Amino acid sequence: ASLINGAGGIELERVKHINDAYFLQPMEGVDSTGYRASWWTQFYCILWRSWLSVLKDPMLVKVRLLQTAMVASLIGSIYFGQVLDQDGVMNINGSLFLFLTNMTFQNVFAVINVFSAELPVFLREKRSRLYRVDTYFLGKTIAELPLFIAVPFVFTSITYPMIGLKAGVSHYL
Repeated sequence: ASLINGAGGIELERVKHINDAYFLQPMEGVDSTGYRASWWTQFYCILWRSWLSVLKDPMLVKVRLLQTAMVASLIGSIYFGQVLDQDGVMNINGSLFLFLTNMTFQNVFAVINVFSAELPVFLREKRSRLYRVDTYFLGKTIAELPLFIAVPFVFTSITYPMIGLKAGVSHYL
């Protein structure tokens, strides 16, 4: 562009400057992976932000626990006091199926709800290369791990004795 004299040279410089704005330029402090922060730093930041998000909404935690208690009471009352005969064993198999499906889908729907709400922020921050997908997934999962443990514990604590499954702490665990 410096070889061209006159107005054409200025125009070419302006076009080059405009084109440069559309391409990513090398940034200071970026390592070979393309991220400014290490994997552990990204993980820690996502974990901290996700943990704060869980703590900021205690009503959601209460609603999930109340919903779990109500569904557990309903299933426990349906299968209340099963005896170990042929019909009772089939009913217990049905209750165990409901145990597994309820606990699985309850956590899956919670994750879908949270992820769909955070999708625009996630996409924007991912495009900006603020963090990797794996750090986001692990951070979110570990931040919600106490809830993923508490919900099945509440569910099982209510339904296990109501159905009449084998008594004892070792059998419960």
